[in-house]
Amino acid sequence: MKKILNILGLLAVLLAFASCEDWLDMPSESKADSSSIFETVSRAEMTVVGAYAYLHTQELGYQLLMGTDESNSTEANSKYYMSNYDYTNVTGMLNSTYTSMYKAIEYSNVCIKNLPNMSGASESEQKKINALLGESLAVRAYAYWNIVRYFGDVPYTSTPTSELTTFSSSRVSRDTIWDHCVADLQRAVELLPWKSEGMVATAERFTKNAAYGILARVALYAAGYSLRWDLNTVPYDKSTVKIAKREDAARVRELLQIAADACAAVINKKENTLLDDYDKVFRDLAVKAYNNETMFEYGWYGPNSIDVRTGYTNGIPTSGSSSTFGKGGAQMVAMPTLYFEFGEGDQRRDVSVCNYGILSNDDLQMSTYIGACIGKYRIDWMKDRGATDSKRNINFPLLRYSDVLLMYAEALNELNNGPTDAAINALKTVRLRAYKNDESKIGTIPTGYEDFKNAIIKERKLELSNESLRKSDLARWGILVDHLTAEKEKLYQLARREGPYANVDVYRAYKKVKGTLENPIIAVPHITMSKADIATLNLTLKEDSVLNRLNASGEGFLERTFYEDKTTGTVYYTKSSVPEGANVTEASYTILNMFGCHSVKQKGGLSVEDVEGFASKNVWIEDMFYGMKKNMVEILPLNTTNIIDVNPGLAGQQHPCYQ
Repeated sequence: MKKILNILGLLAVLLAFASCEDWLDMPSESKADSSSIFETVSRAEMTVVGAYAYLHTQELGYQLLMGTDESNSTEANSKYYMSNYDYTNVTGMLNSTYTSMYKAIEYSNVCIKNLPNMSGASESEQKKINALLGESLAVRAYAYWNIVRYFGDVPYTSTPTSELTTFSSSRVSRDTIWDHCVADLQRAVELLPWKSEGMVATAERFTKNAAYGILARVALYAAGYSLRWDLNTVPYDKSTVKIAKREDAARVRELLQIAADACAAVINKKENTLLDDYDKVFRDLAVKAYNNETMFEYGWYGPNSIDVRTGYTNGIPTSGSSSTFGKGGAQMVAMPTLYFEFGEGDQRRDVSVCNYGILSNDDLQMSTYIGACIGKYRIDWMKDRGATDSKRNINFPLLRYSDVLLMYAEALNELNNGPTDAAINALKTVRLRAYKNDESKIGTIPTGYEDFKNAIIKERKLELSNESLRKSDLARWGILVDHLTAEKEKLYQLARREGPYANVDVYRAYKKVKGTLENPIIAVPHITMSKADIATLNLTLKEDSVLNRLNASGEGFLERTFYEDKTTGTVYYTKSSVPEGANVTEASYTILNMFGCHSVKQKGGLSVEDVEGFASKNVWIEDMFYGMKKNMVEILPLNTTNIIDVNPGLAGQQHPCYQ
């Protein structure tokens, strides 16, 4: 991706970016320049590669990622509104992904038009040209997938804008767009090389493997539910809004078969595998090391790269005065209940939910349930600080092999009204890796349709949390609002320590350790302390207040000296409790009330009044998803100023629930 971004300046000249179409804000092809661009394979490749820079945005890793059962906002601004589905308060937002994807589409349209006119001087050069065409087709489909999954019916073009005397497109049926995307990807897999052929050196570009995976994803979306309305009457009639699949049941089944076959092609090729250690997937992303699990990733490099902020907004909190790590924003936190969704021994838990932040002196400070952040994009897993505090050079996963396995299981379950042996084995493979191949821990895999589908819904959360898939996954299953409503009730249960959360820890104690670059630590070790344990400490009124009054970020932590047995490792909380003759050493511990709102930089928080949690008074939970309404928020409204007003074809075509 460093190469991708470094050539953008050259492409600005080659593609005459000044002649942009306002409504798309994207580069327009110059007929004179295009002839010179496509005279050589190397120049053509630069144009193809240029599209990749636009396939991921800050919104996709931030505003559009949170607001699910995986993560939520810590801010009190437009991001907070978006996280809680209040789309009426986001003026000026919700347009960068839309605009960026159309830039990628324009690059691809230019290439798709011109590459077939090139002839290779040798068989290998012709194969390269064919592969470049395959990449362009896959990029275009991927970009449309990103637009349609959030905005539904949108303008569609497969022609470079320079060939159009005017372009004023109305919304085009998403089913039509999905079918174009499927066709593009089917053609792409015929043209692209397998990873093993060595023609593509990086997972930041499409191979046949990755194109098959994205084909499966697009086909599942095309076969799934979405918020729809009648496009034939403008302005749109709100009474026609409904959540439904496309009407052609035969086509739905065909799409499910396409998805299953695409996944099978990858699985049977046996080039992609799951890494033994789940944390290595994301450690590799932090140091730009490619592996056989991450099939497609967004890579970026340097201070002049597009500002997607991976590892900053969606990373772990870091004090701005740390000379080692700089500042980490952590403008979102993992949903407190996510941690408890993982089974005991599931190695994904402590990777997905980071239990620490980094202080100015580089100490790792343990986080509370609400303060725990997304753990997949960690600053301390990098080799260096990165280009700037907000541009960390951490790659973002766009497709992993575990996703292919889970899509395969899902498609087979849908096709056969229940899981086949192959579907069960695919899900089992993902679970086995999670539990380090300990089959005794993976539980029983359901064999009925509904139970297996629910297992897939849960497993996708555990495996793919905060990889910018969950919100649109819930929407394509038609359960977004119902599912998140139930999730909110689970937060109340956690607050009250009821039901499955009745026995969760209230207090934990840990020893501070220093954070380092390429940090081997996944989670800060801790010991559990009960109320009875706390009582033995004979806290002063001030100490008790600090530990149990949790409304401010300076409270909830208490430093104490414990006594560690050098032989057995047993920890004694007071000197008087040490057995006679025991060989102990003093150790400094921090006691943490897990129901506080603390992290190194927690902007939002909980209003709490007692040690039992935040049941007495909790505006944070009460306001969770306050703007969420069924048959409304499953599709985003179009930004009026930056999308509708500059495209006459969209006049009167706002989402009918936001008119």
